[in-house]
Amino acid sequence: MDVSALQAVLARGEDSRHQFKADFTNVNSLASELAALANGAGGRLFIGVTDDGHIAGLSRQDVGRLNQLISNAASQHVRPPLNPTSHNVQTETGLVVVVEVTEGINKPYVDLQGRIWVKNGADKRHVTAREEMQRLFQQSGLLQADQVPVRDASADDIDERAFARYFERRYGQSMEQAGLPPMQLLENIDLARDGVPNLAGMLLFGKQPQRRLQVCEITAVAFPGTVLHDKQYLDSENIDGSLEEQYRRAMAFIKRNLHHVQRDQGFNTLGQLEIPEDAFEELLVNALIHRNFLVSATIRLFVFADRVEIISPGHLPDTLTPEQIRAGRSNRRNKVLAGHAAHILPYRGMGTGIPRALHAWPKIDLIDERDGNQFRAVVWRPQIVQRSEDTQDPAMGQVPDKYRASTGQVTEQEAVVLQTAVSPVSRAVLQEAAGLSHREHFANTVLKPLLERGLLEMTIPDKPRSSKQRYRLTDKGRQVLAEAKGNIGI
Repeated sequence: MDVSALQAVLARGEDSRHQFKADFTNVNSLASELAALANGAGGRLFIGVTDDGHIAGLSRQDVGRLNQLISNAASQHVRPPLNPTSHNVQTETGLVVVVEVTEGINKPYVDLQGRIWVKNGADKRHVTAREEMQRLFQQSGLLQADQVPVRDASADDIDERAFARYFERRYGQSMEQAGLPPMQLLENIDLARDGVPNLAGMLLFGKQPQRRLQVCEITAVAFPGTVLHDKQYLDSENIDGSLEEQYRRAMAFIKRNLHHVQRDQGFNTLGQLEIPEDAFEELLVNALIHRNFLVSATIRLFVFADRVEIISPGHLPDTLTPEQIRAGRSNRRNKVLAGHAAHILPYRGMGTGIPRALHAWPKIDLIDERDGNQFRAVVWRPQIVQRSEDTQDPAMGQVPDKYRASTGQVTEQEAVVLQTAVSPVSRAVLQEAAGLSHREHFANTVLKPLLERGLLEMTIPDKPRSSKQRYRLTDKGRQVLAEAKGNIGI
């Protein structure tokens, strides 16, 4: 690093990877700074620089003293020891010592008092929360959450029939042929320890896993609009049970809250899901298997009028990025759970899941929220229905233009509804044509938008709730339908 590069860094100020210190005289203070950087993503310590980025400078005697202090702090006052590198930058004001600390591979690093330090923005803090300590142990590979025995669980919590079916399918012999009791077999395949099922064993074969693992479930909600703070919802379900049961029920929740479109099918068929099922299959399985079980939060599944969000507790492990998983790179956080789930769920474990989901439906955003300690998969729906008050939401941002549909267009499902309304018909007839079973869902996501866009009209507009109410195509609706017929097989 030369002077110009140094000044460029100082001009940007301190952050979680760049710390400024005028000097160090206390070895314990220096050790805590080094440990905090190693417990995070690594970084640089600039000695000879004031907090505001002004170069105070050091003498050659200061540098000699600091080099000895750095060596003692890294080797004697941090456990396990660190190996930082340093180099000196000559400036007009004096020398600046730049100490570089790489991200540690043996986290957590502690000082001589056994305290764990982590970066907190430009500052550092002492870790006291048990969950945060567990996550540091997990990052170092010293703790595998899926292999932790479940407190107060026993053999009575295991569904022996479900395990027997799996064991025979997986290993080609019955438990009777194996000649060992179920709990011993569970221990032999890393699903129990000392007679106690671990987290993976409970989630795969537990009778009622959530009795012991309350947060290991899915919270699912379908909203009529596009914002999370909407006071109304169309559908909700707390999805519990084994991992296989959660996957099945979550997929059913998605399918009943999305549109079905006709495409090349006959007029009276249910139609195909507006977004290919393969896309959700991969994203759901990844959330169930790769979530961070040391984060006390449920998986959240939100269906909005314009998108579906699957939010998994815990950010991507280590230095893995969304761009890397888009390219097929993987880093399995829960190896035992993933290994067995590959024989129960549609999971292959080769990093191909996300690329396969993107191939099925490219309109997917993958967002790694490290500050919020969660990972979001946002699947954009093909037709956006927005209310004026929902166009922007500070919490969710704005719908990307690349996924926005023109208000002059209609989906295949809407085209079928318009086709049905060539002659005045009831709401029930239109809902059946749309292939939707939930009345309010149909009203909010299909019927009302068509009315607001002037494509449909009521036959009794002054009595919208009349039992004799019928809906018919407007002149504008006829024009839009005529344009759509050239592209839609109805």
